[in-house]
Amino acid sequence: MADGAGMQFVSAFAFEAMQKVDVVRLAALSDPELRLLLPCLVRMALCAPADQSESWAQDKKLILRLLSGVEAVNSIVALLSVDFHALEQDARKEQQLRHKAGGSNGESILVSQLQHGLTLEFEHSDPLRRLRLTLSDLLAIMNKVVDSNGEFFLKSSELFESPVYLEEVADVLCILQAELPSLLPIVDVAEALLHVRNGDWFLCLLVANVPDSFNEVCRGLIKNGERQDEESLGGRRRTEALRQLCQMNPSQALNIRAMVVEECHLPGLGVALTLDYKPDTPDEAVSPLVSYVSGLLLGTNSKVRTWFSMFIRNGQQRESSSVLWQMRRQLLLELVAILPRSRSTHMPNDGDMEDEGLSGYSGLREEHVVKASALLRLYCALMGIAGLRPTDEEAEQLLQLMTSRPPATPAGVRFVSLSFCKLLAFPTLVSTPEQEQLMVMWLSWMIKEEEYFESAAGVSASFGEMLLLVAMYFHSNQLSSIIELVCSTLGMKIAIKPSSLSKMKTIFTQEIFTEQVVTAHAVRVAVTNNLSANITGFLPIHCIYQLLRSRAFTKHKVSIKDWIYRQLCETSTPIHTQLIPLIDAYINSILTPASKANPEATNQPITEQEILRVFQSSQGEGSRGGRQRYSITTQLLILYYILSYEENLLASTKQLALMQRKPKSYSAALMDQIPIKYLVTQAQGLQQELGGLHSALLRLLATNYPHLCLVEDWVCEEVVTGTLPLLRRMMLPSNTCRYTRSQLHQAFQKLPSSSPRLMRILEHLTLLSPGDLIPYAEALTDSMALLLDSSVPRRILQTLNKLWMGLNTVMPRRLWVMTVNALQPSAKLLKQQRYTQNDLMVDPLIALRCEQRVYRCPPFMDIVLHMLNGYLLASKAYLHCHLKETADFDRQGQTVSSLGVPGQPDTPEVTREELKNALLAAQDSAAVQILLEVCLPTSEEQQLGANPESLLKSLLSDMREVQCLICCLLHQMFIADPNIAKLVHFQGYPQALLPLTVAGIPSIHICLDFIPELLAQPQLEKQIFAIQLLSYLCTQYALPKSLSVARLAISVMGTLLTVLTHAKRFSFFMPTLPCLVAFCQAFPPLYDEVAGLLVQVGQVCASDVATKARDVDPLIARLQYLKEKPQEALIQGGGSSKLTLPQRTAEELGGADPDVQLCYCVEATFMDIISSTLHGL
Repeated sequence: MADGAGMQFVSAFAFEAMQKVDVVRLAALSDPELRLLLPCLVRMALCAPADQSESWAQDKKLILRLLSGVEAVNSIVALLSVDFHALEQDARKEQQLRHKAGGSNGESILVSQLQHGLTLEFEHSDPLRRLRLTLSDLLAIMNKVVDSNGEFFLKSSELFESPVYLEEVADVLCILQAELPSLLPIVDVAEALLHVRNGDWFLCLLVANVPDSFNEVCRGLIKNGERQDEESLGGRRRTEALRQLCQMNPSQALNIRAMVVEECHLPGLGVALTLDYKPDTPDEAVSPLVSYVSGLLLGTNSKVRTWFSMFIRNGQQRESSSVLWQMRRQLLLELVAILPRSRSTHMPNDGDMEDEGLSGYSGLREEHVVKASALLRLYCALMGIAGLRPTDEEAEQLLQLMTSRPPATPAGVRFVSLSFCKLLAFPTLVSTPEQEQLMVMWLSWMIKEEEYFESAAGVSASFGEMLLLVAMYFHSNQLSSIIELVCSTLGMKIAIKPSSLSKMKTIFTQEIFTEQVVTAHAVRVAVTNNLSANITGFLPIHCIYQLLRSRAFTKHKVSIKDWIYRQLCETSTPIHTQLIPLIDAYINSILTPASKANPEATNQPITEQEILRVFQSSQGEGSRGGRQRYSITTQLLILYYILSYEENLLASTKQLALMQRKPKSYSAALMDQIPIKYLVTQAQGLQQELGGLHSALLRLLATNYPHLCLVEDWVCEEVVTGTLPLLRRMMLPSNTCRYTRSQLHQAFQKLPSSSPRLMRILEHLTLLSPGDLIPYAEALTDSMALLLDSSVPRRILQTLNKLWMGLNTVMPRRLWVMTVNALQPSAKLLKQQRYTQNDLMVDPLIALRCEQRVYRCPPFMDIVLHMLNGYLLASKAYLHCHLKETADFDRQGQTVSSLGVPGQPDTPEVTREELKNALLAAQDSAAVQILLEVCLPTSEEQQLGANPESLLKSLLSDMREVQCLICCLLHQMFIADPNIAKLVHFQGYPQALLPLTVAGIPSIHICLDFIPELLAQPQLEKQIFAIQLLSYLCTQYALPKSLSVARLAISVMGTLLTVLTHAKRFSFFMPTLPCLVAFCQAFPPLYDEVAGLLVQVGQVCASDVATKARDVDPLIARLQYLKEKPQEALIQGGGSSKLTLPQRTAEELGGADPDVQLCYCVEATFMDIISSTLHGL
């Protein structure tokens, strides 16, 4: 808006004085400046103030003195003497009239018929008429603005255009707005002034005389503004008016700019205000313009980004006078200012370029590097996001800046990386052969100087890795990956067409980096020291990872093993996200050849010596001496490598067998020396810093080392490493007595006299962390056999059990082997037979070949059962891996040797799997049978149990506690694999153990599922065991299913009565008839069936006895009577609730005929049933 050119605007000094009512500053203003502020000052002097203080009274006197010498004050005073109430009523009537007339200019209430032009009328009018003339004209404009529906118009008005009366009109306008604020809202007046010439000047005067309305007016103008202000006359006038307002009040310019961005209106205004902004302390690094435009295009608000991008796209089509071209010119000036030295806009010839290259041309100054990086990112955003098409001059200067050579600082490394990515993103910047040669020279300089930059700048992520990575992507034609890399480095999403990279691909793959050069160079790149997630950017590990994926190392026979090992040894927390994918790619390149034509083209695995070197100083199952050389991250990564390598080797056996390849597996001796559980425990406390490594290790452990993932161990770890033990260790004084291993050993040797001292030592050890207990592990386990003496206090045993469980959380495998060897019987110790980890995995039952006294020592039995459970799981995993390792190669041999024999190759595979399952089942069942045998009392315990007074004592005995521990383990085993329960019960075990197993193993109720199958077995012993087991199950679990199985058992007994021979009948019914009592006691409805069966058995036996001329009719009669009238039998028996048979001596029963004995047994069973039933009633 050039209307106000050459006119006197309100200065920033004057506006600030008005804002603060600084009378001293106001007195310092010149007469022309003071003239613009008279309306407000006169009203201030004449109107009654709200401030009644003495200071304001003095200031008011100064204002009156200031106004006394100005002639124009009189006319303003005359304007204020008018009756504004009447004026407002007339104005409202005129507004109503205009609304009725449809907005046409008809009769006016404010102004009667004009005799002359509006200007002459204004000149000859009195103050009231001047107010009416101006108000009428202003209301007409405001009404037209309302009716225009947003379409801009420029209203011709003599009053607002006449240069002679501008000041008088401005006075009238200010007085009208001040006295009639409800009729003339200042925001609406400001909007109307945009539609007249000189409107920006009037607007500034109006706001200067009402300084408090500045923000309100600006926000209203912005809200009503156009979305793209450069495209319309109205938008440009609005922008210019707001620009003038901000020049009048520069302190609010940035707030107004923020309103522009908030509303997404008037983008040109935001740029113009930034161009006008002159900070008090300029930032040497980045200019306000670069910061503002970068924030809009690279911020997170997509709406703002789209809005400003549209401004850039549309503005390119306008003439060079637009705000956009002013912005571009300013940016270009800033760019040229930081170039190494002033350059012309044409390319130098070849000779110049050579001279420049030799003379160190293009050296960017250090203080300009950050600003240059910011400018590069801004131009990337302008070109890639906003669609800016650079002019030839801009493209030339940009290329000169991009090919500059910065100093070796971290900022310099960042600048080179940005320049390189900008070249890839916008290859059209290189258009001439001279420019292409300049780019190639610069890339060659990058390759040459990369190592120096990395060492001098002290950064781990340099631009050399990015060059390598891009070269690898070009060789493998992964153009989308290059685009992702460029966008990630620049920090913005740019649409790059893959076809635009063809020229760069040719330069990279043919002139700079051939694939062989890439692989050879990559191996020589130094590893990143202390690699962690805190080191950002593109590192050597990214390059190596891509080369591993593309199999470039194996293709060109370049060994990468040493580089990967060195990098794994140089890691720290938080773990870098590329390490796990690198290890996975490396393992794949070891096991899978690059091509079928060359099956030997694989990488070499890390050697066992290198792996052991990492764990030499580690804690846990290894030695504890010496300082830990390698970080926990390195050890965890190497552990992940080994476990993942072994798993992938097993998974690839089929493919490897077809290729006749068998990569070497790591030995069991190596795995025994790695503190797996200790490392995983350490990783558990570092989960956030290790990313997904901890979960990956748990998955591999659960698959390959299930005995290290026992649920009991995780629960025990909570007890050992929880809050309470931590607090106890914190309360432990630092100067407390520390016991040595030799002192502990001596205390063990002097038992039982040293029991108090040993107890003190053990109690002290319980306060140590599991890791600090490791040095004492050998002394504790070697002396366990000494504690089996009956004179050793129970508290010592329990404390040792607690210490053992603590050690089990950090070194389980080594601890188990030491414990098994320590608890061997003394006879074996004389032979010096020492078991190894492999022996115990092959034969887990070795754990039970211990000193007999262990079976009656509950704290030690708890340890033995824990080890047994672990070794049973370990044996399963061991056999599974062994089968997997050898099956495919054996099958391959079978296939080769048995060509032409159909069906031959499949048979061995099926047989091997069945044999493995049979072996595992035999191991599990043997363990269960041994444990059940342990539950049986010894001869001494039987004698003790025969004494009725020792009944209570037997319930609190060591044997009872051991039985409870064994039942808990069997319960877990039965839940884990119900087939074990079925197999053990098909094998059978002593009937004396049935009360214990049924009551102590909660999961034994699953036997109800297979008892019918057990009853159907042809062996009489199994049928007897099934009925005896069922009798206890019915008592323990009186369920509908138990009732149906009991009915089946009674039916089977009835059937067997008719088919068994004389001898077998006695063998079967003597132990099974007492079981019928339990059936009837659990299920009274079975009484009739059981009574019928008993009568049948009695009749059969009586008939056999009758053939021997023995009189047994009284017995049969008694049985019938008992069946039919049990209540009367009770009365005849004397009314006692317990019926008794006539006492018979052992000699009578022992010498009696088997049938007679069976008859007596039937009668006794009858009486027990009746007694138990009536007793229950």
